[in-house]
Amino acid sequence: MGIGLKTDKFVCIHGHFYQPPRENPWLEEIELQDSAHPYHDWNEKITAECYATNAVSRILDHEGKIIEVVNNYSKISFNFGPTLIAWLEKKSPDVYQAILEADRVSQKNFSGHGSALAQVYNHIIMPLANPRDKYTQVVWGIRDFERRFGRKPEGIWLPETAVDLQTLDILSDFGIRFTILSPHQASRVRTIGARTWRDVSGGRVDPTMAYDLNLPSGKKINLFFYDGAISRAVAFEGLLSSGENFAHRLIGAFNKERDCYEIVTIATDGETYGHHHRFGDMALAYALQYIETNNLASLTNYGEYLEKHPPTYQVEIFERTSWSCAHGVERWRRGCGCNSGRHPEWNQSWRAPLRESLDWIRDTLSPPYEKKGRQFLKDPWAARDGYIQVILDRSPESVEGFLSQYATHKLSEPDKITALKLLELQRHAMLMYTSCGWFFDELSGIETVQIIQYAGRVLQLAEELFDDSFEPHFLELIKQAKSNIPEHRDGRRIYEKFVKPAMVDCKKAVAHYAVSSLFEEYPERTKIYCYTSDREDYQSFETGKAKLIVGRVKMTSEITGESDLLSFGVLHFGDHNVNGGIRKFQGEETYKTRVKELSDAFKRADFPDVIRLLDKHFGESTYSLRSLFRDEQRKILNLLFESTLTEAEAIYRQLYERSAPMMRFLTDLHIPSPKAFYTAAEFVLNSNLRRAFESEKIDLERIQTLLEEVRLEGVTLDAETLEYTLRRRIERLAELFFANPTDLSLLEALGTSLDLTRSLPFLVNLWKPQNAYYKMLKTVYPEILKQAERGDKSARVWISKFTSLGEILSIRVR
Repeated sequence: MGIGLKTDKFVCIHGHFYQPPRENPWLEEIELQDSAHPYHDWNEKITAECYATNAVSRILDHEGKIIEVVNNYSKISFNFGPTLIAWLEKKSPDVYQAILEADRVSQKNFSGHGSALAQVYNHIIMPLANPRDKYTQVVWGIRDFERRFGRKPEGIWLPETAVDLQTLDILSDFGIRFTILSPHQASRVRTIGARTWRDVSGGRVDPTMAYDLNLPSGKKINLFFYDGAISRAVAFEGLLSSGENFAHRLIGAFNKERDCYEIVTIATDGETYGHHHRFGDMALAYALQYIETNNLASLTNYGEYLEKHPPTYQVEIFERTSWSCAHGVERWRRGCGCNSGRHPEWNQSWRAPLRESLDWIRDTLSPPYEKKGRQFLKDPWAARDGYIQVILDRSPESVEGFLSQYATHKLSEPDKITALKLLELQRHAMLMYTSCGWFFDELSGIETVQIIQYAGRVLQLAEELFDDSFEPHFLELIKQAKSNIPEHRDGRRIYEKFVKPAMVDCKKAVAHYAVSSLFEEYPERTKIYCYTSDREDYQSFETGKAKLIVGRVKMTSEITGESDLLSFGVLHFGDHNVNGGIRKFQGEETYKTRVKELSDAFKRADFPDVIRLLDKHFGESTYSLRSLFRDEQRKILNLLFESTLTEAEAIYRQLYERSAPMMRFLTDLHIPSPKAFYTAAEFVLNSNLRRAFESEKIDLERIQTLLEEVRLEGVTLDAETLEYTLRRRIERLAELFFANPTDLSLLEALGTSLDLTRSLPFLVNLWKPQNAYYKMLKTVYPEILKQAERGDKSARVWISKFTSLGEILSIRVR
């Protein structure tokens, strides 16, 4: 029972791992987020800092050497938000598999009870949702969990622990046994069977036991209340600075005078362990090991504890409360005063009109959804509940299986598209209630813009489905939401500035295809985010630096199945100036005429006439580099600016070579160099170091010379970019070595790169090579060690070099 020998005291740590959905609603992918630099986006950044590190967390000895690498998830209780774990499955499959494996291991450790909990689907505040949305959120959360973990969930995490009895009744209907709440959400308790209640308001509930809650339906659900003081210390008061102190704080919460079973349980955002607090995952790993090895308590999870020690007390709760708002759930519907504290001069009065405008969309579109839906679906709301099947698997077979179950009849292709559009409207109508849209301080924040984009997608689909424009009234409503930043004004301005330009349809997808095809070659069929393009014709003409392309392509949405055959023409002048147009294909003869007229004018180098013809044939549908989706746009701009940047670098380099002796003389006299000289030196030396790190073979002497120049000139290094560049190089070498462990040349090359990290004026994150090394230490090393002990000379050389590598990586090799 549990991990450890002590059987009357139990510890359970819960991590709520979650990120708001960040995908562009029209592309179903996260676009480049500059604020997460040097990572592509915030999901990638937080995965590197937290989700991945907790899957392979380090335990150190007294000399700071790694002696063990552990999967924290297997020893704690955890939940991953469905939208986050879907991203991990696609973008970080190794972390995803480690999470699933941890649940399997926990079932072995905890009497058959897995440690993973489900979560309502996209983190909406359940007490503020209507009954229908509550139900779908629970269905989707449970079905997502079952598909991933291969079992039914015993418990479920409520976003922000926001709770009401109706929500708990729905959970109970689905067989959910328990959830976790804040101690401040408990109202009163009594021994089961007793008549007298005891008031425990103000966070005075005893969190060392489980409780029964009687529901309005006559059913029951079990509740755990986390230890508020310890959870707060972990999240906000620096308790994770020491794993041993963390362990003692947990053990200190037991009542020494109580001779009965107790559970000390805490709950925080999972990101606390590594993202909010660097190395927090290691403090967690050490604390868990310390508790186990010193027999201070048994580790458990909620399911196991309930089985072994069912509740003896009954509880009642305060409804419409949460763990992160002192005013109940007001943080998500008005300016109650709760905020991050970073901008005390700002107000959050925008929250109320934002919610009101979204409620208007939901309530206005529900009747037409139901009415039109009944033309294709037996029960439009039951179909919405079942649509999670398609969200999890958008293959044609999955879609057909879904429609065979929920459609009124065998649907034609146009009817199928309409049905899928109706269901996508409903999906985005729920995504727009993701709680993070209200949590922070400003209407124009990325989390809030994200949910307004979901609203924009709903409005776009509604106009296509119901032949009516709902956008104007929505804009009047959201205009009442005022930004704290003058340039953003209000919700209407934010919608026009950040939402309208992000909208995509088949025409815009073809525009991206056409413009980007100037710079990269596409196969006949290619995937562009959630669109598939099938090229039917493509003709290219060049004159000097100028280029003209004309073609036609069939673009199909992988989400709704909608497709369009479009023709395009694009003129590129060789720099950032691109002019193009898109139009529905109007027949072969018309197409051939356009191609001939445009190509003839281009061959005469009559560019004004080419532009005139583009306007004539494609009307107002003109596109440029602005039409590219963000990642491709950045990639192409970097290509275009390459020659200009090369010229600028040459100028900087020339200036630096002339000024370097003077700069050193000034430095020796403790006189600051002129800003122009310093800027040139900073640019050139950082550029030289970056190239040295990227070169095929590491030249240690060259790098040491550059570092000495940096010291002499007093230049500031771009440590973030340089660290990232060198880290990526080392990670690639580590992957190659792991795939070819007996290749001594790879071992030596990796050793040279790692040895370099010791002499740098900044730390390099060696997490991935440490992981690879530790795996080899447990798998490859023992076999080669046996060969060395039998006298194999090459094995002895390998062992010597491998051991030296471990020293650099701070891994104890026994």
